[in-house]
Amino acid sequence: MSPEILISKTQLILIVLLPLLGSIVAGLFGRKIGRTASHSVTILGVAASCVLSAHVLWQLLQGAVPFNENLYTWFQVGNYSAHVGFMVDKLTAMMMVVVTFVSLLVHIYTIGYMAEDDGYHRFFSYISLFTFSMLMLVMSNNFLQLFFGWEAVGLVSYLLIGFWFKKPTAIFANLKAFLVNRVGDFGFLLGIAGVLFWIGTLDYATAFANAGVMRDLTITVLPGQEWSVPTVVCICLFIGAMGKSAQVPLHVWLPDSMEGPTPISALIHAATMVTAGIFMVARMSPLFEMSTTALNFILVIGATTAFWTGLIGMVQNDIKRVVAYSTLSQLGYMTVALGVSAYSAAVFHLMTHAFFKALLFLGAGSVIIGMHHEQDMRKMGGLRKYMPITHLTMWVGTLALVGTPFFSGFYSKDTIIEAVAHHAGEHSGSLIAQYANFAVLLGAFVTSFYSFRLLYLTFFGQERFRDAHGHDAHAHDDHHADAHDHHGHGHGAHEPHESPWVVTLPLILLAIPSIAIGFLTVGPMLFGTDMMGHEKQLPFFLGAIDLLKERDVIAAVGAQVWHGPVAFALHGFQAPAFYLALMGFLLATLLYMVKPEWRAGITRTLAWPIRVLDRKYFMDDLWIGGFAGGGVKLGKLSRLFDGKVVDGLAVNGSANLVGLTAGLVRKLQSGYLYHYAFAMILGLVALLALANHYWQ
Repeated sequence: MSPEILISKTQLILIVLLPLLGSIVAGLFGRKIGRTASHSVTILGVAASCVLSAHVLWQLLQGAVPFNENLYTWFQVGNYSAHVGFMVDKLTAMMMVVVTFVSLLVHIYTIGYMAEDDGYHRFFSYISLFTFSMLMLVMSNNFLQLFFGWEAVGLVSYLLIGFWFKKPTAIFANLKAFLVNRVGDFGFLLGIAGVLFWIGTLDYATAFANAGVMRDLTITVLPGQEWSVPTVVCICLFIGAMGKSAQVPLHVWLPDSMEGPTPISALIHAATMVTAGIFMVARMSPLFEMSTTALNFILVIGATTAFWTGLIGMVQNDIKRVVAYSTLSQLGYMTVALGVSAYSAAVFHLMTHAFFKALLFLGAGSVIIGMHHEQDMRKMGGLRKYMPITHLTMWVGTLALVGTPFFSGFYSKDTIIEAVAHHAGEHSGSLIAQYANFAVLLGAFVTSFYSFRLLYLTFFGQERFRDAHGHDAHAHDDHHADAHDHHGHGHGAHEPHESPWVVTLPLILLAIPSIAIGFLTVGPMLFGTDMMGHEKQLPFFLGAIDLLKERDVIAAVGAQVWHGPVAFALHGFQAPAFYLALMGFLLATLLYMVKPEWRAGITRTLAWPIRVLDRKYFMDDLWIGGFAGGGVKLGKLSRLFDGKVVDGLAVNGSANLVGLTAGLVRKLQSGYLYHYAFAMILGLVALLALANHYWQ
């Protein structure tokens, strides 16, 4: 009998603390030790963390016992205690590898992208601190540590989005991200408080084991309205996920966060922060399985995000914003999967999406470098001959994103679409299930259209970066000047160029899993078979994701369509999603390659819908003009009330009244004896008259 494999506590502590150590060194001593030492110490810290994370995952795959242990007691008050501890199972280990791998490549990429930036040391310190915060979040074994990591990634994202703090739009964007996330975090905190109140613990394992105690409990939310306690707790927890994972209507912060440097777009919006909400719901699956209402709520929000935010991406012209709206849409797909209890499919799409979305963001950044910090796709075109590596890797990312069979995105996205279709078939009378099915199918068309539109506008067609005199169109353009002047890349008349190897190497390393990771892992991670779909194995997420047998939609999908990765991909060629994606590709090709002159007429015909999409369904007007503007107006009204009523009438008014009274009384005090004698006689007469009145 082979000895039991144990995960080392020291190893886990090193995984978390090495990025933190790198962050402290680069942040506090960066200017003294220099640029090379700053990026070296942070890259080495994250690289070591990545290698150790991969080793932990390998140990778990070899049969190691999942680790769940408290390392430090923070406080103990009566029966309540808070600890720092780790719960490391296959779900956690997979997240650790994805986070550290993408973070490592972003660190390397940053050497090229931020080469001339004054805040070089500060940037490396922030992204390494972000990695530490994310690891604390995914490795936690209790709700309080989860909340610490949750808030820490929010804080560091605030610092990163507003990294160029002299740029007003960046400051506005980081404030917007911070405030919108606080709305979600308020709900999240209420959910955690509910778990503590009704179950009596903050520890995951204890909470999940005892979750049944609140199954039949109800709470009066509104007078005469009894709500199930699991529903209230789960919806509150999910509101936290809505903020962090940018679900409608708390999605408005994510596109604006593109104001930060491109490496953080990849780090925050691909593999780490925005997926924290998806990870959290998957981790809390024993709680969410207790409430069908909460799952339906998740399903509606996810479906709305998947389709309707994708539509906005069709009219964007900023290359990074197109990819940002794509992220919103894909997060919607993950959320839809959670809503139909396909937690493993949601987490699987989280993993595959991390690679190809990081690739697309970093590819967009490479284009921005090559175009001397121009981001408007209307000023690009024909870049494929100038930037061949970026061009090819962006094709790989795009084909994965649209769900092309055999690419990694296909296996995760198509599984979600199949799961939602199965759920809709099982609940044919449910409008919510039918709406979700409609949203994820049409989302495939929308994703395909805006993805190929980006490729065509950027890499194909005429070279629009030249003006009539043969100079760069952006030579006279001060677009993003405030943000990029300190980069040292001038706006002079230079041809686009391929990025340096520190930028292109991460693109190549991300392109490989974008092609292959889905094919290699879909069987073991989703369908409980070996890599080729032959031998049965224990479910990958056994013990990490807990769901009711009758809701196991992935098992039902696997029984119908899973006969190995090749057969699954061939089946994908016959699926409706493939034909919808093909239609999106053909439409984009027609409008941007074959008949570009048609676009003007279509734009005029669809002027009103395009305006609605351009204004993002007026959601910014609602949040900024409505809630934020309303708050400002309320503040002004409060200030008016404070100034005129409280200060003017109550405080100053009472003082004035005393002064007025004193002034009148002062005039009676003349100092002459005969005035006082006369007053006394008058007083005496008045008293006698009063006494006479009462005696009678």
